[in-house]
Amino acid sequence: MATLAQAIRMALAYGEQNLGLEHIFGEDVGPPLGGAFTVTQGLTKTWNSPLDERGIIGAATGLAYANTRCVAEIQFCDYIYNTIDLLKLAGMSTWTSNGDWFMPMTIMTPVGAGIRGSIYHSHSFDATATHIPGFKIVMPSNSLDAYGLMIACLKENNPTMYLAPKALFRIEGEEPIPGEPPLTPEGKKQLKDMIDAPLGDRSKWKPKWPALTDYTVEIGQGKIVREGDQVTVVTYGRHVLIAKEVADKLRGEGVSVEVIDMRTLWPYDWAMISQSIRKTKRVIYVNEDTEVTNFGEHLIRRTIDELFYELHARPRLLAGAFVPGIGLSDNLETASVPQANDIYNACKEILAEKP
Repeated sequence: MATLAQAIRMALAYGEQNLGLEHIFGEDVGPPLGGAFTVTQGLTKTWNSPLDERGIIGAATGLAYANTRCVAEIQFCDYIYNTIDLLKLAGMSTWTSNGDWFMPMTIMTPVGAGIRGSIYHSHSFDATATHIPGFKIVMPSNSLDAYGLMIACLKENNPTMYLAPKALFRIEGEEPIPGEPPLTPEGKKQLKDMIDAPLGDRSKWKPKWPALTDYTVEIGQGKIVREGDQVTVVTYGRHVLIAKEVADKLRGEGVSVEVIDMRTLWPYDWAMISQSIRKTKRVIYVNEDTEVTNFGEHLIRRTIDELFYELHARPRLLAGAFVPGIGLSDNLETASVPQANDIYNACKEILAEKP
């Protein structure tokens, strides 16, 4: 099965071939590296920018003003914060022009902890991203969605943000991407030989792309990845995998947990979330961004405003600790973001709470 990094790469190749994608750029995005996480290896529209995040966002905005479809990568989201004013400008452009100015740009950046990246490579960007109106914002949790959400972004005339959980880049998907080789060990090796650049000299290497086809995950559409009727866990990114494991464990103990993968942070699938909460009467929101002014706090506020009298327990938020950064050691990183045992304990506690 394709990894998340391979899935993004194939989606970008499809975009080059079929969706008018003309520029893919950022620090080390072009040859020979093809991105810090290899997601742009072998693509034909890539080029290396200077080490200047403001220049990258500014160039993407200028290209988009010229109706030129582009993908700009910020190598780690930790370094995107000095571009907020430019992102605000890009986000407001279509709105301020009453729809006359399209902004066909995608800002792609790796987010979150999970790779022992310490204080400069472990931040999240969820809350800040959702505080910049005008962007559509996605975050995949698996390879097939990574492919489909990127293609959805490449079809958008609104600016989009593609937040990729860096801890999942090397995780293989459970569902095949259209066009990838057979789901066998031989097929996995075949895909690697086709699209992964070799070590060493890459000057003469060219990828052999599978017969890629259109597969679009609609922006704004969540997915129920585990069905249940006692408590709802709403999450996205790498915590979808963790929440599924917890739900499976609790099912063995007679506890039924429904897990929703939001897939899109904005616009999000409130219809799916609210329907699930009405069914289970209990909800836990989980993400790894810092807990103060967390995106999950907005979701709790909406839950209380609209569903208060249907709840059997107060909503919960599991989020990252409000600390300036994430430490390098395993213990410090583990203590900084929600873990499986935190979700497990929260499910037990919310079920024990009397209505």
